Amino acid sequence: MWRRVARRVKHEAWCGKVEESVEYSYRTVFKGTYTHRIDPKGRLPVPAAFRRLLQEQSAQHVVLTQLDQCLAAYPPAEWQKLEQQLASLPAFSKQVKALTRLLASRAVDCELDVQGRILVPPGLRAAAGLEREAVLVGVLNRFEIWSPTAWDGFVRESERLLDDVSLDVQWPLPATATTGRDPQQNSNS
Repeated sequence: MWRRVARRVKHEAWCGKVEESVEYSYRTVFKGTYTHRIDPKGRLPVPAAFRRLLQEQSAQHVVLTQLDQCLAAYPPAEWQKLEQQLASLPAFSKQVKALTRLLASRAVDCELDVQGRILVPPGLRAAAGLEREAVLVGVLNRFEIWSPTAWDGFVRESERLLDDVSLDVQWPLPATATTGRDPQQNSNS
């Protein structure tokens, strides 16, 4: 999911006006948290920001599967990458077989209707504890669908975990990450 952005840059040089085209690429990702109602038929609106990303990829559907306490919705291209990653793992590993079976056996293609909704199958709704409302959370290459109660519990537990655990992350980042130079090196080298 990369978005190409082109802009024209005008420079005035000694020899006159110079115009060049500068093209930037940056990855577009699912981000943000949204709350939506699920209608009695099980249709869930996909946030407009998420629909735009799906449209950029020409995706008419998402692959929905159960993941932890929620449902994960993958654009088809991202689901294919996940399938390739799973296929590259040791085929006879018990853990790999279990993970592959669970993800693939629960996966369902969910078409986006003209109103930008997906029909969440009853079995997946029940597995994620979804009733009338759902919290949709952008998670970079996918979005997740949570029950409000499970999402609130996850956020509380994650915040407590981050408060309790030292992640050994230094902020701001050391000089090697930003300048490529080793801070141990002599500044004259």
